[in-house]
Amino acid sequence: MSDTKFAQQGMSFRESVEHMVDHAIDIMELEEGIGNALKVCQSVVQVSFPIDIEGKIEMFTGWRATHSDHRLPSKGGIRFAMMVDQDEVEALAALMTYKCAIVDVPFGGSKGGLVIDPRKYTAKQLEAITRRFARELINKGYLSPATNVPAPDMGTGPREMGWMVDTYRQMFPNDINYMGALTGKPVEHGGVRGRNEATGRGVQYALRELFRHPEEIKRCGLSGSLSGKRVVVQGLGNVGYHAAHFLQTEDGCLITAIIERDGALINEDGLDVQSVREYITETGGVKGYPHAEYREDGSKVLAFACDILIPAALEGVITTENAPRIQAPLIAEAANGPITFEADKILRERGVEILPDAYCNAGGVVVSYFEWIRNLNHVRFGRLDKRFHEARGQHIIQAIEESTGHKVPDHLADELARGADEFDLVRSGLDDTMRLALQEIIRTRNENPKVNDYRMAAYVIAIEKVARHYRDIGV
Repeated sequence: MSDTKFAQQGMSFRESVEHMVDHAIDIMELEEGIGNALKVCQSVVQVSFPIDIEGKIEMFTGWRATHSDHRLPSKGGIRFAMMVDQDEVEALAALMTYKCAIVDVPFGGSKGGLVIDPRKYTAKQLEAITRRFARELINKGYLSPATNVPAPDMGTGPREMGWMVDTYRQMFPNDINYMGALTGKPVEHGGVRGRNEATGRGVQYALRELFRHPEEIKRCGLSGSLSGKRVVVQGLGNVGYHAAHFLQTEDGCLITAIIERDGALINEDGLDVQSVREYITETGGVKGYPHAEYREDGSKVLAFACDILIPAALEGVITTENAPRIQAPLIAEAANGPITFEADKILRERGVEILPDAYCNAGGVVVSYFEWIRNLNHVRFGRLDKRFHEARGQHIIQAIEESTGHKVPDHLADELARGADEFDLVRSGLDDTMRLALQEIIRTRNENPKVNDYRMAAYVIAIEKVARHYRDIGV
């Protein structure tokens, strides 16, 4: 979202992130020098290049910012969108630094973007644009498996990452680690199974862990498990779809409203997320979907009564204008910066609990880390030990049957004798990471009397980890 729109609502996205950091620094009483170092984006490059589109030369402009390289490589997505600008890219790069620290992923923070509406170009044209953007970043040292590793973001996906990694391979044919130059690639070309669903799956795991802490759920005025909880999802893109789909099919949540660009769907008995997704893919929107009430002004449905609100689209959708009307007692920020700084204050004063974006949507970078490790190791997860564990499971089954004289039921035998594949291991690693990170956030909130919400707890954790590194290396 551009600064122009933010100016109508208050401070910009970048200013919001900086104010959160300032508040955390004050709480921690961090020394001024390190505090200032944490707030500065270390480097940013702007590139502009021409591309021949059907005989007409078009100019494209993009950025790549590195907020911190205290850990290498620096990590962060590349978005293709018309609202991209340098301020947004720098803010998102800073957020990536904190996000990686919160979930203990050993990366610095980076982010990139290109001003483009990808829907206006053919696949062939988009490939030419993407490859040229990649070359510009590579030539300026902002794309490499050792120093700066992009991933998909808004407007990009595995296809674009595949084009970019192939461009890197062509420029550095002797780099055997070239696959690690980008993450979020197609599985057939060095990607890892589970990356596409990772951010949405991470939101699910975050909520699951929160609901394992009854005292924390009590803060929201909720109780029990996720089963039966009413959920409103704003944005049914990759992140929103996977979060909603898994919460519905695996945890028994009722997705009572889905908000999209052209309006919103409401069904108090629960929407079929898969069906809605297929309808959007077919028609381009939600209008006309037959199994729900349609509301043209989708923004008003953010204030729809529910237990959990999941904003999973753009920055700044909850502002001072609609924050007083939000009825959800719990918000899980699946998007980056969906709540403005001023709106966040209003919601906290009203007692609304918020799982912050810097934690809640970190699933993507967690699984990107797994993919990067896989690429550098040149072996898929599970290849070395899957059959070993299957054989051990068979021995356990045999021992049980011989000692009891009874046959182990087939459904239990199948599970005991199944070795974990790459998908299983990626999901297990993501689940463990999201659990441990939230446990640390909860502990920090409960033990530090100056910390009154999950967002500030997450920032305190992140800043302390980065500051500790700066102190250790003498910066």
